[in-house]
Formats: sequence, structure tokens, C-alpha cells
Amino acid sequence: MPKSETIRSLERGLQVFKVLQTIQTATLLQLHQRTGISKPSLLRILLTLTHEGMVHRRIGDGRYHVSTKPVRVTRKDDPFDYVAEVATPLLDRLCQKIIWPSDLAVPAGDHMEIRETSRTLSPFVFNSAGIGNQINWLLTGHGRAYLAYCPKEERESILARLRGSANRQNWLASHPGRLDKIFAEVRRCGYATRDPSFSGGLYEHPSDDGLSGIAVPIRTADRVHATINILWVRRALTIKDMVLQHLPDLQRVAKKIAASASNKPA
Repeated sequence: MPKSETIRSLERGLQVFKVLQTIQTATLLQLHQRTGISKPSLLRILLTLTHEGMVHRRIGDGRYHVSTKPVRVTRKDDPFDYVAEVATPLLDRLCQKIIWPSDLAVPAGDHMEIRETSRTLSPFVFNSAGIGNQINWLLTGHGRAYLAYCPKEERESILARLRGSANRQNWLASHPGRLDKIFAEVRRCGYATRDPSFSGGLYEHPSDDGLSGIAVPIRTADRVHATINILWVRRALTIKDMVLQHLPDLQRVAKKIAASASNKPA
């Protein structure tokens, strides 16, 4: 077909899509630099691709990537990408309702990892922890919520890895009796909180972030897919107040994400 008969807008859309397939995730600026397409045109293209389910935009950092839904064979399959994608609009709506933001975290070997966050949507000032940041298994609400509800074999495997770790913040892995009590309390309450000794921030560089949090698992009958929390400024509310006001909201969102995760297309 002669060049004059091609559909220019479709060509540009495919060009953007191919770039995303190549570099996995990209900002609007990176796509502009790679394609030479103006930013207003890129935004229209990306909006169209997102509407068609071909591209996903994370709320945590605004980066675009190829969606898991129609094109899983064209990209490296990450089992947690789909969970993060279905969680994005739910985190958005939860933050709009309660004002305070949430993180979604997934297992990543000897730590957990933030995979999506609504911190950028909250009117309150939070630290810069975002997508890709590492979370300690044993001292955080995320880690405790996951370990309390995951299958016993998985929990023992994670704890065995942590016992062999040089990270001093994994010391609880060597105290199974104490951990059993912690996990039993999480299951009794239905949510997990940070350890009192945990100062917040990244576990490699701990520093007090002034926040509190409650976390719940995103789980189906046979597994835990991820965890989700609510974060707030410690001086604004007690944990008891947050639980009374918003734990049901958090649990409803977790159930909706779990339902979508269990219906992941083959």
C-alpha cells in the first residue's frame, strides 16, 4: 500500500505501543523522546490505548506500560502485574472516599515490594516511598498481613529465607513462638499493623516517617495475592480510630481486588 494511503493516526498509535513493548514502562516524556510525537498527541493516543485495554497507567508514578489483558504473550509475564492493574481504579476511589492513601504490596523474595500506590492522589504530604520500594516482611503491616494468611508451607519457606539473611531487621525470624502470637493476633483482628520498634521508611535506611498504617491481605481460598493498606499521619488518628472508621472500606476493596485476581484471564 502506498504511503499516502496509510492511516497516520493508527501508525502513530502502533509506534507508541511498540515502544512500550520494548522498554516495558515509560513516562510521557520518555515516549515523546522515543517517538518524536508531540505530548498533546501522545496523551490522546495513550488515552485511546488505555480505553481499549491495551495500555495501563499506574497511579503511583504515572508511568505507562503494556496491559496484561490483551497482549500477555508479547511481554514478560509478571504474576503480580494483573493484580496491580485491577487494583488501580479501586485504590483511586478509596483515596477519594477516605482522603488517606494506600499502597499495594507483593512478595519479592527476602522483602515485599510496593507495586501500586495512591500516595500521589492524597492531599496530605507523605514521604517519597513509591512503586518498587522494598518493605520488610516482619516489622510492617504488609508483611505481617501476608504471612498471617498465606499457606503454611509458603510462610515457612519465607521465614527460612529470612533466618539466613544478614539484615538485622529480620531478627524475628529466629523467634517462631513470638511470630506465631503476632500472626494469631492479626487473624483475630482481621488486620495487621507495624511493629512498635519499626521506625518507618525503607528498611535499608530506617527513619521515622511519622505515619501509621493498617494492612489486610488480598486473598482467595488457596493463596494470598498481595496486601493493601491505609496510611495516615500518626498524630491525626489512633489506630483504633482508623479501624473503626475505615477498616470495612479497606476490607471491601481487598475483596474486590481478590475477586478480580481470581478471575484473571488465561
